[in-house]
Amino acid sequence: MDINGLARAFDGRRVLVTGHTGFKGSWLSLWLTRLGATVGGLALPPETQPHHFGLLDLPMESLLDDIRQPEPVADAFARLRPEVVFHLAAQPLVRRSYREPVATFAANVMGTVHVLEACRACPDTRAVVVVTSDKCYANREWPWGYREIDPLGGHDPYSASKAAAELAAASYRATFFENGGPLVATARGGNVIGGGDWSEDRLLPDLVRAMATGASLEIRSPAARRPWQHVLDCLHGYLLLAAGLAAGDRRLADAWNFGPDPSANATVSEVLEKAAAHWPALRWHTTTTPQPHEATSLYIDSAKARAVLGWRPVWDLDAALGRTITWYRDFLTTGQVSSAAQVEAFAAAAGAPS
Repeated sequence: MDINGLARAFDGRRVLVTGHTGFKGSWLSLWLTRLGATVGGLALPPETQPHHFGLLDLPMESLLDDIRQPEPVADAFARLRPEVVFHLAAQPLVRRSYREPVATFAANVMGTVHVLEACRACPDTRAVVVVTSDKCYANREWPWGYREIDPLGGHDPYSASKAAAELAAASYRATFFENGGPLVATARGGNVIGGGDWSEDRLLPDLVRAMATGASLEIRSPAARRPWQHVLDCLHGYLLLAAGLAAGDRRLADAWNFGPDPSANATVSEVLEKAAAHWPALRWHTTTTPQPHEATSLYIDSAKARAVLGWRPVWDLDAALGRTITWYRDFLTTGQVSSAAQVEAFAAAAGAPS
């Protein structure tokens, strides 16, 4: 679908965002409301204070419950009757998955199954985008990007749970939705950054928190290389994909990568230096303490999304970091929340309506 068709695709549609109180989910809910959608959300209460969702004060129905239980998921579908579903609710942190493996698998695998079961029972649902992760691939530390046809896997519980969620979605697509029901796709993004993220064990939120207290952040993996991208670039792909699915394009019911250009595949050290160029007050140091296993290098190939959906990254790494740092600095110094303005700026740069 042409990127200029997003407003036509979502205006007046009933849309459910699971995980709407989280970082990605709150930005997605904001964008959808600006596109004219009737948005409802299902998620746990926000874990942090402040939290982006609360700062936005969006005109949407917010249901606070746990997708690890099937009943609240079924109740949400019965209440909201969504035409389009974005499933983002998850336990999203690698290091927490080492501490809480059972809860991670319960949320990321069975939570996905509960959402797909509810989609089966909801005659209104036409399109489903299940959001997983670039970490769903069996990581061989290759210097080239992983494609959607590459094997799934996962060393840590988080990565393995996301691979399992991919398999669950593929199974439902083949078993229950092949000859009817909603079109189901999965979406894999990169290392997403942006204002309003206050999660633990994420580089920029941790860096900003340390700076706010006058501390220096301890960096555990300065040489780790990741595909960094602004949250709006990732969400832009999800919206294009969902719009095509809702229009009935069956070829889109598949797995999709939405990662940045190769130039944004940078080390933690490189990102820190670039961030400090935007905000010199940021401070960090490197630790020698042994850490749980995390991938050293990870990059995904998004050629399919470019060719079929017409999607492309809009903000490069410098622009993404600049927007992110600006959001945090403005919020901490003035209390200003610039999220809506950033959606407008991104949409203008992408040639899409805000």
